[in-house]
Parts: sequence; C-alpha cells; structure tokens
Amino acid sequence: MRLLVLNGPSLNLLGEREPGVYGQETWDEIAARLARSAAKFGVELAFDQHNSEGGLIDALQRERRSVQGVILNPGAYTHYSYALRDAIAAVALPVIEVHLSLPEARERFRHRSVIAAACIGRIAGFGALSYELALEAFVRRAGAAEVTEE
Repeated sequence: MRLLVLNGPSLNLLGEREPGVYGQETWDEIAARLARSAAKFGVELAFDQHNSEGGLIDALQRERRSVQGVILNPGAYTHYSYALRDAIAAVALPVIEVHLSLPEARERFRHRSVIAAACIGRIAGFGALSYELALEAFVRRAGAAEVTEE
C-alpha cells in the first residue's frame, strides 16, 4: 500500500508555529516517526506540503493513480475550501482528514469542516499522533499484512 501524506498551509512551520497549539516537534521529526511506523506495516508513504489551495489540489490530482489513500491535514482550508472538497471527491480516493489540534475546541470559525463529507474519516486533537492513528486506520481498513518487527 502507498499513501500520500498531504499537508496544507503553514504546517511546514511546525515546531516554531504556535507550539502551545501545534506542539514543539518539527514536521521533519513527525514525518520521520510516521515513516518508521509505516515501514512496520509495509506501507510506503509519499509526503507533500503546499501553502496554496491550488497546490493541494494539484497534488491530489497528480498522485490519484499512484496511491491508495490520502492522509490530509488541510489546515485552514478545512473550513472554507469547497474547491479542495470537490477535488477530494473527484479523485475518488479514500481520504482521512487529520488535525493536530481539536478544531471544535478552538475558535468558532474552526468548528465546521467543509471537506469532511468527502472523507472516509477524521482524526483530530491527538497532536502528531493523529497522523499515526490515520495510518493505522488505513492499514486496518485494508486488512494489510501483519506488522513486521524492526
């Protein structure tokens, strides 16, 4: 199985961006741990990040035939990007929406996800662990092979 881990705006600044909300780990640290977890499951990951809405849509379209699912942290686009929602529906890939923080526990404008209806699930509020939980959800959903030891 090959999955795309796709991050939206400002997630490239993890570790320095509002550490009280998003944690102190950098994206590189999170990605490295996620890649190690994926290897245990025999899953290959492709990583991408875009600060622009069009970049996220382009990445979904570009990877639509090379991955079996997407772990997507759309950042602020979660709350208003109908274009991203339509792109998710168009590529017909299973997508799990991921958030480090719990949007419903934050500002009111973050309480609504316009992309959720196009996704197969949503994991939020567990910090960097949210990505690993999404990975495990894909593995369990696919009935993938047993975990290999390091």
